[in-house]
Amino acid sequence: MLYVVTGPPAAGKSSWIQAHATARDIVIDLDRITVALTGPGAPQWNHAPIAQRVAQRARYAAIDEAIQHLDQVDVYLIHTLPSPKWMAKYKRLDAKVIAVDPGEAIVMQRIEAMRSPTMQAVATKWYRQRSRLPQPAMPQASRDW
Repeated sequence: MLYVVTGPPAAGKSSWIQAHATARDIVIDLDRITVALTGPGAPQWNHAPIAQRVAQRARYAAIDEAIQHLDQVDVYLIHTLPSPKWMAKYKRLDAKVIAVDPGEAIVMQRIEAMRSPTMQAVATKWYRQRSRLPQPAMPQASRDW
């Protein structure tokens, strides 16, 4: 099964995966990939543009390979802002899309504590896009698990 875990920055997507994935599952997380590709002391978030670009390429390769093995392992993929094109691809793959969202006030408070204008802009964009979509009957929040 492919699980696409979406939500704004600082929502708890990685924590949700940690609570659900097993050691044999594949986890594709751009932040983890970037940290793995950078040197000691590199930040956990807000990476340099070149590191981000290299990690993005590695992420695409990991997705392409991982979906070839969905019959053998579960794949957990963090995708904060999937485009309609990506969502169509995930639908073709019968992915389960999980939105982790503890609420805008909590997310913005967490981001403010990190002092990250970049993350704040992405979170604002996520909530703006989310407000245009029909809301599910029972949204998934990071605290539910």
